[in-house]
Amino acid sequence: MNILLQNIKLYAPTHSLHNRRVNLLVNNGKVTDITESDIASADTVIDGSELSVSVGWTDLRAALNEPGFEYKEDIQTLCKAAANGGFTDVAVLPNTYPVVDTAQAVLYIKQKSAFTPVNLHPIAAMTKKTEGKELSEMIDLSEAGAKAFSDGLTHVHVDAVFGRALRYLQPLNSMLMLYPEDDDLLEGGQMNEGVSSTMLGMKGIPTIAEEVAVSKALKMLEYYGGKIHFSTISTAASVELIRAAKAKGLQVTCDVAAYQYAFTDEALFGFDTNLKVNPPFRIASDNEAILEGLADGTIDAIVSNHIPQDPESKHLEFDLADFGMISLETAFATANTYHNGKLDIAKVVEKLSVAPRKLLNLDVKDITVGEDAVLTIFHDSIEWNFSENEIASISKNTPFTDKTLKGKALGVINKGIVQFSELLKEKYQN
Repeated sequence: MNILLQNIKLYAPTHSLHNRRVNLLVNNGKVTDITESDIASADTVIDGSELSVSVGWTDLRAALNEPGFEYKEDIQTLCKAAANGGFTDVAVLPNTYPVVDTAQAVLYIKQKSAFTPVNLHPIAAMTKKTEGKELSEMIDLSEAGAKAFSDGLTHVHVDAVFGRALRYLQPLNSMLMLYPEDDDLLEGGQMNEGVSSTMLGMKGIPTIAEEVAVSKALKMLEYYGGKIHFSTISTAASVELIRAAKAKGLQVTCDVAAYQYAFTDEALFGFDTNLKVNPPFRIASDNEAILEGLADGTIDAIVSNHIPQDPESKHLEFDLADFGMISLETAFATANTYHNGKLDIAKVVEKLSVAPRKLLNLDVKDITVGEDAVLTIFHDSIEWNFSENEIASISKNTPFTDKTLKGKALGVINKGIVQFSELLKEKYQN
């Protein structure tokens, strides 16, 4: 089967036709033509005059709930949600049951996603059972296909075990991913510590809990060497610490959740547990610093931080509810909607596509004749409402239901598999 993307805007910085409207032909999973000239016909023609195409988007952080927590999400629904959100590749956290700390667990994930349009890339546990006591079998895990190492949703103590991990990963040229939060400074916090938490009478999560962890990890990196990637930073001070570390030449990168700058802690006055996320929503000045960090390259990537939670985990009093929201299907739209004019569409797409692939040491797929088609089709300015009945995830924990968002992923092509949205098929497919 061949597919013609007709008169579509090409986002491919290394291509001579970047940022221009082209006719792009895909035949049996391969890109067979890219031209500004007419292409006569194809089995399927997509009118791309309002649309854009880029290399397939890659997410660096999504919770994997299979095996062990399939009532929240299984691999098939995760992959469907990812494709709906425009992702052809997703790095998944190791916090399953059992934990992803063996080669067999890595292979299981890769095999279960083989026949979907999404490649799942296991992030293996840094320590056995993510307990922080003994390093996992990193060489075996890397050879099995683990793309990075992290204890994921489990807080990592920046200690001697962490230092050994930095050293052991250097010959593997693999990245250590750290969710920066100092356990000793949390004290049962439920939201950002500040004026809003005081007015609501809730325990706060201070910004220093993140900043101390970032600072300690950077000191360890300077001493031991290696690579650290900070996942989902949220404070202005963290941005500045990482900016300074990069200026010193340390191998440090970071990302931010796509929804992080969509709200401040003032949004929690309605006690909507779908807004209970970790790291928590901070204050306006933190959001401004995040946007500046994205614009100047301090923050390397935008991630979904997709954390499905079942109703029993969310339909509770705020202080009893679990942290997290689903985000794969809205990551692009939220990143594109709430940046207050600080980011252009090219920057948003780059932070979702090329940058994450580089961080995971994946092939940076060019949209080139003769290469496999790894493509995301999207509309960068369409306004739409995210309705609960279109959610592919088993869990529905999102604050964006019935919110108007700007920009939408409409389809992916990967591994010779096509997944087009109903909107694409109804409005743009001839």
